[in-house]
Amino acid sequence: MSEYISSATNKLIKEIASLHQRKYRDRLGMFLAEGVRLVEECANAAWPVKMCIYTEEAAARERAKAVIERLSAADCRMVVVSEDIYNKISDTEQPQGIMVVLKKRQFSIEQLLLRQDKLPLLVVLDGVQDPGNAGTIIRTADAAGCTGVIALKGSADIYAGKTVRATMGSLFHLPVMEGLSSAELIQSLKQADIKLLATCLQQSDVYYHANFNHPVAIVLGNEGQGISPEFISAADACLNIPLVGHAESLNVAVAAGVILYEAVRQRATL
Repeated sequence: MSEYISSATNKLIKEIASLHQRKYRDRLGMFLAEGVRLVEECANAAWPVKMCIYTEEAAARERAKAVIERLSAADCRMVVVSEDIYNKISDTEQPQGIMVVLKKRQFSIEQLLLRQDKLPLLVVLDGVQDPGNAGTIIRTADAAGCTGVIALKGSADIYAGKTVRATMGSLFHLPVMEGLSSAELIQSLKQADIKLLATCLQQSDVYYHANFNHPVAIVLGNEGQGISPEFISAADACLNIPLVGHAESLNVAVAAGVILYEAVRQRATL
């Protein structure tokens, strides 16, 4: 049974709107995913859904109706609001009239590093601050069959609306953790015998000369400043992507795709 909220000053509506700010996401341990595609993806992944908020107009459309019925059958709290209220709590340019409030999932570094079912292939975001880039890297890592993504302190919030949308649902299928420092990660990688490959220009080798046929963590740096000095010092190898045109650099998400699919190519020959 759905409940109907008609006031924009309703306490629940205010709480939902607060989740657009990181401090409230952190405090409440929840975040938002908006749009039919993302709601479908979180339902397919059996991600813990606290609440679904939708409009009657959205419920009249076939795809939205199907996922609304699915969540309702799963005992999710269902809240109907007017289009005016929905537009006030939405942060998208073209609201689709459906969003979910989700619980954050907490993965430990041990869960990401000590996988027994797959050869570890990790992506590390070292100060990647643009949420669109961070989300796209998570999506690419999922497509490449990575075992996890680690967003270090100083990187984009993986639960921000723009990041979540840029993952296109991959956030719900791939273990992603945040909040580690570079020193904590370097120590953990050494203990787990996972080689650290840093993307940088200093004393680096062409990426396709690297051996990806063992447990590796690939570090991608800040869009403007690159990799932190700690990673350059600790890296087992530094990799670069040759630039044959006049561009000074590649977008960090594009660089991630190039390197990850070299790992896919090499591992396919095992």
